[in-house]
Amino acid sequence: MSSDNLYVNKLTDEQIHKLEKHLRAQGWEFSDLNYAHWKAILNKTNVSAYKSGKLCIQGKGTKELVQYFIEPEILGEARFGYEEELFESENADQLKPHCGIDESGKGDFFGPLVITCAYTDARSAKTLFKLGVTDSKKIKSDKKMCALASEIKKVIVGQYATVALGPEAYNRFYKKEKNLNTMLGWGHARSLENLLQKVPSCTMAISDQFSKTGSVTKALMEKGKQVELIERTKAEEDIAVAAASILARAEFVQRLDHMGKEFGIELPKGASPKVIETGIKLVTQHGVEVLEKVSKTHFKTRLDILNKI
Repeated sequence: MSSDNLYVNKLTDEQIHKLEKHLRAQGWEFSDLNYAHWKAILNKTNVSAYKSGKLCIQGKGTKELVQYFIEPEILGEARFGYEEELFESENADQLKPHCGIDESGKGDFFGPLVITCAYTDARSAKTLFKLGVTDSKKIKSDKKMCALASEIKKVIVGQYATVALGPEAYNRFYKKEKNLNTMLGWGHARSLENLLQKVPSCTMAISDQFSKTGSVTKALMEKGKQVELIERTKAEEDIAVAAASILARAEFVQRLDHMGKEFGIELPKGASPKVIETGIKLVTQHGVEVLEKVSKTHFKTRLDILNKI
């Protein structure tokens, strides 16, 4: 990782010793540093060589030191300043302005279905990559999920749109259509339409392909029909879709938590035995009609709960 005033790399012990010898000969001032072999300072440029092998250089002399000594004399390669060009080359498609759509909650018995559409351009995409934005399914901690969602919102500054179907609205929709993909298609199309009201210049959208019939394409509304929509498998590998997946999951987690507090019980995610156990407690305390308010009643889990009461 590097910029004109920051450079981070990993060196062997031999390379660190060679760098130390060079810096001492140049009159750098050395001092001790926790977990480091040494720290050296000269003219507001700091070099820290950690025992892990990590080398960190900061300050106005960073570029000169790296380009004229570390790369040619220690690493034997010239890379400083090229990382950004390499990154842009490898991720050219993802840096183009576009939006990504993803959902959360479709596999969870309790809670809503949440669908988010997020817009990224070259500036925001680069920042999201640096933040470590990835498919929400790879993030196991709800706390980390919500914290990352907060950071994403700061980066894309309002350029996202979320559609949330609470359990009661979800169950009414499903009873009418009898098809989850139809509901997902409508939600994706609705979130895209809402996003386009905020970012009318967006001309491309990427969505996960959850059916072979192009459910999202069929459900597109007026503005959405003017956008190039790409429905594909593994869409979450795209940075905009990954951002949307995190925003949707964080919204789902927060709504599920609020719903649990309303009924005085923690509502678990997924459709596990713990979910069934919680459902039994809810029905025992509030009656069977409570499931319409807190869950997706077409799940087999509903019958599992009722059969055990």
